[in-house]
Parts: sequence; structure tokens; C-alpha cells
Amino acid sequence: MSTEKMSPRLFPWTLLLVLAAACATQGNYDYAREPDPRSVEFPIGPGDRLQINVWRDQELSTDTRVRPDGAITVPLVGDVRAAGRTASQIRDEIQIKLAAFMKSETAKVTVIVAEVRSYYFTVSGNVERPGLYRASSYVTVLEAVAMAGEPNRYASADRLTLLRAAGKAGFVKRIPIAYETLRKGENMEQNIVVLAGDNIVVP
Repeated sequence: MSTEKMSPRLFPWTLLLVLAAACATQGNYDYAREPDPRSVEFPIGPGDRLQINVWRDQELSTDTRVRPDGAITVPLVGDVRAAGRTASQIRDEIQIKLAAFMKSETAKVTVIVAEVRSYYFTVSGNVERPGLYRASSYVTVLEAVAMAGEPNRYASADRLTLLRAAGKAGFVKRIPIAYETLRKGENMEQNIVVLAGDNIVVP
């Protein structure tokens, strides 16, 4: 394999340009545009367990898990799409469909998310315990890295990248994170909420 030696006179300028570009990328990123899902109702996904209670009717009440195809089966109602919807939306659909079989005033339904399995993320690279993680509630970047045991001795901890699916299928957004400054309590706008499917890369 051939190698090309860089001119000593050119190297410092090239290095400065690379560093400046990296700083500009991180400094200009608008972290405020990233969503905070904690302010809205949880979107249900495959694997989540739901408790569906029909008022005064134990036979129609059920405890069910969202199938891989995103649906659940409800007694008398049949299949109901659950993935990508909220508990309130599922409740409303079940109530409407049950009203065809009973008086609307008795078709009172509650839907509770009893167990969350669809919220997962990956922490990869130079951390103590890289891998896929699940949580029952949303976590931030700092919390996610802590779950993976923090960066190890080989890590360049101040150059984390959060990879996030966005827009059209296959497009991945790269979000720069200054990890060490976050640990010091600085630039906390970068401590964004990790979304399902995110991958935090620790180089």
C-alpha cells in the first residue's frame, strides 16, 4: 500500500482547517429543532404491553402485547392497529367499535401502557458496555452513555455523534455532541432526548 507524505509546511494549515470545520459543524447545529417526546403522549410500538379495561365487563377487558405487525386483538372488536398510535387514540377506536354491540354509555374503555418494549437505542464504540438498550421512560444522551458504562480509556469522549433516522427512508442525520462539556454542566442544550432507534457512537 502506497503512502503519501504531507508537506510539513501544509500540515498545520490543513489541521487548522479540519479543526475549524469540526467546531463550526458542532457550533452551528440547532439542537432546539430536535424533538422532546416527553411533552406528548407516548407512541406505542411492537412489543409494548397494553391493559384494556371495559367498564364493568371483565370478559371484554384484556391484557395484550402489540404484535410485530403493529396490531392487537381485542375481544368482540377484533384487530386494532396500535403501533405508531397513542393509548388515547386506541381507546377512542375501541369505544366506537364497541358501541355497535352495546349502549354507548356503557362502552367506557381505558387503555394503559403497562410495559414499554419499543423504546430502544444503541450505544456503540468505545464505551464499557456497548450494545442495545431499552428503557421504560425516555433518557437523555448523558443518561444513555451512563447506562453503557461511560466512555472507556480508548475513547475520544468529547466527540460523540448521535445517528438518527430522518426524512426519507435510509437518510441518517448526524448530530454532534460535546460530551465532556455536558459532563461539566455546560452547553446543556446538547443533552437532547434519545429517540427510539437512535445510535450513539463513541469514537
